[in-house]
Amino acid sequence: MKKLSCGILVMNAQHELLLCHATGTWHWDIPKGGMDDGETPRDTALRETAEETGLRFEAGALQELGRLRYRPDKALHLFAVLSERFDAAGCHCHSHFVDGWGRRRPEMDGFEWTPFTRVHRRVGRHMATLLTQTLSLPTVLAQLQAPRGDAA
Repeated sequence: MKKLSCGILVMNAQHELLLCHATGTWHWDIPKGGMDDGETPRDTALRETAEETGLRFEAGALQELGRLRYRPDKALHLFAVLSERFDAAGCHCHSHFVDGWGRRRPEMDGFEWTPFTRVHRRVGRHMATLLTQTLSLPTVLAQLQAPRGDAA
C-alpha cells in the first residue's frame, strides 16, 4: 500500500510558489507530511504546513487538488492556497528530527518564494514531475484567483 502525504501549494499573485529547504539535503520541497490517526487530508495539510513553516491558513481558503501520483511508494493529497507575498525569511519550522550525529535539527531550514519557471530546478525529480507535468502551477493559480463560483 502506498504511503500518503498531504500538503499545501502556497502561491502568490506574482506566480511564485513557497518552497522550504529540507535540512541536510540539496533539494527544496513544499510543506507536506504524513497523516496522524483520525486526521483528514485537509487537517494533515494544515498541520504540516503550520509545523514546517509557521503559517496557518483557514480550512475554507484551501482548494483541493486531490490525491496525486508522486513516487512509486508514495502518493500526495494536495491543496493550494493563495497568499499575499510576505518575507519568507520569517517562516519558522517547528518540527524536528535527530540526524546521524544525534543533533536535533528542524525538518526545514530555509524558505523562499520561487518563480513557477524555476521550481523544477529547486525540487527533487518526482516533485518536479508532479508540479510541471501532472499539475500546471499557472492553471492552479488562475483557479485560486477566480471568483469562488467560477472556479473550474
